[in-house]
Amino acid sequence: QTGAWGGHLGSVPAARAAALRSRVTVCCAPARDSSREDRGRSPQRDFHILFVPRRSLLCEQWLKEQGVLGSFIHREQYSLDLIPFDGDLLSMESESAFKECYLESDQTSLYHAAKGLMTLQALYGTIPQIFGKGECARHVANMMIRMKREFPGSQNSIFPVFDTLLLLDRNVDLLTPLATQLTYEGLIDEIYGIQNTYVKLPPEKFAPKKQGEGGKDLPTEPKKLQLNSAEELYAEIRDKNFNAVGSVLSKKAKIISAAFEERHHAKTVGEIKQFVSQLPHMQAARSSLANHTSIAELIKDITTSEDFFDNLTVEQEFMSGIDTDKVNNYIEDCIAQKHPLIKILRLVCLQSVCNSGLKQKVLDHYKREILQTYGYEHILTLNNLEKAGLLKPQTSGRNNYPTIRKTLRLWMDDVNEQNPNDISYVYSGYAPLSVRLAQLLARPGWRSIEEVLKMLPGPHFEERQQLPTGLQKKRQHGENRVTLVFFLGGVTYAEIAALRFLSQMEDGGTEYVIATTKLINGTSWIKSLMEKLEPAPF
Repeated sequence: QTGAWGGHLGSVPAARAAALRSRVTVCCAPARDSSREDRGRSPQRDFHILFVPRRSLLCEQWLKEQGVLGSFIHREQYSLDLIPFDGDLLSMESESAFKECYLESDQTSLYHAAKGLMTLQALYGTIPQIFGKGECARHVANMMIRMKREFPGSQNSIFPVFDTLLLLDRNVDLLTPLATQLTYEGLIDEIYGIQNTYVKLPPEKFAPKKQGEGGKDLPTEPKKLQLNSAEELYAEIRDKNFNAVGSVLSKKAKIISAAFEERHHAKTVGEIKQFVSQLPHMQAARSSLANHTSIAELIKDITTSEDFFDNLTVEQEFMSGIDTDKVNNYIEDCIAQKHPLIKILRLVCLQSVCNSGLKQKVLDHYKREILQTYGYEHILTLNNLEKAGLLKPQTSGRNNYPTIRKTLRLWMDDVNEQNPNDISYVYSGYAPLSVRLAQLLARPGWRSIEEVLKMLPGPHFEERQQLPTGLQKKRQHGENRVTLVFFLGGVTYAEIAALRFLSQMEDGGTEYVIATTKLINGTSWIKSLMEKLEPAPF
């Protein structure tokens, strides 16, 4: 959530400010506080409200109905469209963007995406080529073209940094977020949830081990860590398959240990001085190693469990096209044992997507089992999943997934997790469809896969933006092209890892920068589509 209610504005104790997402549900706290102060007849304060990313008439109308609009003497907006999360990653952090676009036909987040892209172009030059796939991608491209036409002054004379913009709808690839991510960063997000580059972890593994104290006085507060590429070790391991992380941590431990041993060999004043100057960096490296060793242990406890293995086996069977057309025994057992509902929904949706929809009899069976076990109030959630195309009946009677899988090489049997040579390492066999589209666009181009593109939802298109004379790029030999990939509806850390892998390939020829409406995983994504029918009060 952007901002917080209740911070002091500057050094004036009589002023309170709120920075809020422009949604009615978020306005409740400041409205409540404002009316409480009015009733309490305490010394009058000035209330300020800052709408992010723009003023909302709906919110102002709601505040007026509550009788508190007059308390906010300053009502402003702050255009926060794209937030940099890392050197190659931007996000709007609009958690409801997918639901708004695909369930509510609300294009507000698409407008902000187009506006954010116009700001990027104002800073880094006009992007000469725009490619896209999907209805939302088409809308964003149209808005960008219209904005450029309506504001002729937006044409700048900055040499373009980006060669290509690729706009991808999330519903073009519904499969990838449903599968369990198997990169180090992806698993941290799957298990603990990364919020704005921070993760909260169980404190037990991070308690300092002191002799003679046993296990008393263990910390109870979660351990909060920031995760980004500013940390050298994390930058190295974040995008690796989890099975390759242990050997890297082991090597790092030996290097750090050897570096600390150097102090015994320092004889002269100069050598001692050099060792002391390196000490802060070495201590930071040792602390970082300790943290990531603890995180890896926590993750390993889960990934070696029988339940994780069984779940992953079923996922991989579906993705490789095995038994996608009948009721799955493992899913039935999980429902009978009342496993978390989100886990069930992820698996059933995965099966549906891998079969281009389920046979009506199979779909009805799953729906009946879910509603009888978890409660009929979840009928709205099932309806939402159907509207989003995640859980649907097979209408055409034809399953296109096997053709898409074979043509785009989405399933690789001989994946190398330690030294990967293909993006499929991020899911230990499955290559994210979205990233495969980006890879094929760069080389040999989408013309080679026209038939498959027609099977995927939404139109595919290409637009060219004219550059002023003298700004056309003359590529030096060996210079990489730079492509901005914008995911409309959310992107997973595994997809980001796969794009970074493509950037680092020696013969790739393309560097990727990633932008999105929201960083998601399967759980947070399904949760954003869930709706609980509250029982009527009696």
